[in-house]
Amino acid sequence: MNLEDLQKQCLNYLSELVPADAAHDISHIKRVVKNTIYLTESEQANLLVTLPSAWLHDCVAVAKDSPLRAQGSRLAAEAATDFLATIDYPSELIREAYHAIEAHSYTANIPARSLEAEVVQDADRLDSLGAIGIARCLLVGGRLNLQMFHHDDPFCDDRDPDDSRYTIDHFYAKLFKLPDTMKTEAGRTEAKRRANLMQRYLDDLRNEM
Repeated sequence: MNLEDLQKQCLNYLSELVPADAAHDISHIKRVVKNTIYLTESEQANLLVTLPSAWLHDCVAVAKDSPLRAQGSRLAAEAATDFLATIDYPSELIREAYHAIEAHSYTANIPARSLEAEVVQDADRLDSLGAIGIARCLLVGGRLNLQMFHHDDPFCDDRDPDDSRYTIDHFYAKLFKLPDTMKTEAGRTEAKRRANLMQRYLDDLRNEM
C-alpha cells in the first residue's frame, strides 16, 4: 500500500474531528506521527502498522474529565479499524493496528504486546514531555479550571500530588513517571532529555516564587 496515499486518507478521515481539548488537536496528532516515524526507523518496526495507528490514535475524542476516559483508546481503535477496513489497507494488519491504538493510552494501562504498539505508545507519551509537554499540561489545567499550584506546597515536597485540583501536581502525578514507562531505547533517551527540561522549568519556577 502506498504510504503517502494512506496518510492522505487518514487526514481526510480526521478532517471533521472535534478534539476533546486544544492539547489533543490535529497538531498533537501530527507531532505523534513525527515521533512515530522517528521511532519506527530507530527500532526497525513496521511503518505500515505504526503510521496509520499514530494518525488515528485519537480519532475518538474523549475529554480528560469524562467518565469514559479509560475507554477512549478502545473506542478509537474500534473506529480506526472500521475505517481502515473500508480503504485499501491490508486486512492482515488490522488487528495489529487495533492493538497499537488501544495500547497507546496511559490511562487504559494496556500492555503493549508488539514492537509497533511500543513505538506508538512511546511516540504519544513523548508529546507529554519537554517544552510541548509543559505547554499542553498548562493548557489542559486551564481548560479544567484547576488551580495552578498548591499555595503552601507548590512542588509536592511534603504531600502527595493531587492533579485533580492543581495543574503543577500533574508533573509529579504522571509526567515525571513517563520516562520509566518507555519501551523503546530511542524513546527512553528522548523522554529523559525532555523530562530534564521540565525539571529545569520547575526549578526556575521555584526560584521565581
